[in-house]
Amino acid sequence: MRSLIPLLTFLIVANCSVAQAQIEPPNVPGARPAGAAPERIEELYAEDGGARGSVLESIVVPPKAKAPFTLILETEWIRGLSDGGTITLVNKRRIARDAEGRIYQERWLLVPKADLADSQMNAIQISDPHTHTLHTCPMLNSKKQCYVVTYIPSPTTVFKFQGPPTGPLPGDTGDRVHTELGKQLVSGVEAIGERDTTNFNPGVFGNDRKMTIEREFWYSPKLGFNLLSKRSDPRYGTENFTVTNLILADPDPKLFELPEGFTVVDRRDTARPQTN
Repeated sequence: MRSLIPLLTFLIVANCSVAQAQIEPPNVPGARPAGAAPERIEELYAEDGGARGSVLESIVVPPKAKAPFTLILETEWIRGLSDGGTITLVNKRRIARDAEGRIYQERWLLVPKADLADSQMNAIQISDPHTHTLHTCPMLNSKKQCYVVTYIPSPTTVFKFQGPPTGPLPGDTGDRVHTELGKQLVSGVEAIGERDTTNFNPGVFGNDRKMTIEREFWYSPKLGFNLLSKRSDPRYGTENFTVTNLILADPDPKLFELPEGFTVVDRRDTARPQTN
């Protein structure tokens, strides 16, 4: 079970009869401190994608300074049905980071693949690694309020996406295989490919046969996150995240202003960051 930093979590209700939102814990899904006390975190382990029940997580974007960009992230979530068919949900959303490490993210509803035009932007999130604040502004709520919580990472925080090396899992629960995939250009930026395959023995999750979870990601050292990311898990399906329309320049400063007419509700006293 991956430990989480639950600063603020917007959930996706995986109900095929309604449009769905794709909003992950905004700090670092699956992050855990690497040999440091929570108040002095310098390195975090993170994984793109994954699901906890019906909650879908997305890519992790660190607040790296001097590496500005604007991009469109395309998400595809494919889940199998008992009759052999599949359900495919998609969305596209804008993400931007300025030279100071501030991050702007739009959250859009996940919708059936044939109905992408029906997607709506349901939230805006703005994180600032210098003031350690994260503002989340639900756009479909008539209250017009932005909620602010504490944001842990700083521009110098190191994010590690690589899992443990090839070898057995603790407690004789299975094994892991790590594979280097080389390099390729993704949206004009060099990316390093890696694949982590984890095999769980029968009984670990109540499974009656061996179960395999596979992560494949193409990491950009220049930007500090994955430009292509795929996660395959028989419990939740396949999640594909693809960066497109990448522009390596400072985004419009107006993106980091709160939406007009919104008021701020401070939740930092009731939403302190934790590690499990």
